[in-house]
Amino acid sequence: MTEGRNDPRPARSRARLLDAATTLLRSGGPSAVTVDAVTRAANVARATLYRHFPSGNDLLAAAFHALIPPAPTPPAEGSLRDRLIELVQAQADLIAEAPVTLTAMSWLTLGGDLERLPGAPHRGSQDSPEVRTLRERVAEQYAAPFEAILSSPQAIAELGDIDRTKAAALLLGPIALGKLSTLPDFDYREIAVCAVDGFLATHRKKAEGLSAASSE
Repeated sequence: MTEGRNDPRPARSRARLLDAATTLLRSGGPSAVTVDAVTRAANVARATLYRHFPSGNDLLAAAFHALIPPAPTPPAEGSLRDRLIELVQAQADLIAEAPVTLTAMSWLTLGGDLERLPGAPHRGSQDSPEVRTLRERVAEQYAAPFEAILSSPQAIAELGDIDRTKAAALLLGPIALGKLSTLPDFDYREIAVCAVDGFLATHRKKAEGLSAASSE
């Protein structure tokens, strides 16, 4: 018999749980995503929730993952400066309009340490698959578009082979700081231009210095 294998009910119950969790997360933040609130909103038993999400971390990580918007497409044309400014401004727009990614980053930075659901197995300090997947998704959101630009022949010719992870941190750090600190009159798009210009000035000097040293 293959009826059990084709039973759509597990997929439907997981979808209801995830929909309830994302709704609560969107409206009330991480603290609103409780077992009672999710099971009540989804009309699903606790035992069913435990089968899909063995811990509170797993449930909240899955909800964060579902709400993170797609990464912006890196521009393919224009000068390196123009391409980086366009990308940083696109990331800034996402941070301003959909700050759930920053909330997920803050949660992950704090360890993503929610109290385990009753009866759930102890996982120790190692990330569960859901939390690990969320970490990878957040990293992809910010690093992948910069990787596409900074690994291009155009960028390598101007800057050399730089650490793209550090580059993304340097370029987006001011944007994230402005959002997290809620600074008044913070112009994301203007700061994006300043961040790119500072980044390029520094790394062009380094590239020129390395080129001069190698030619001696």
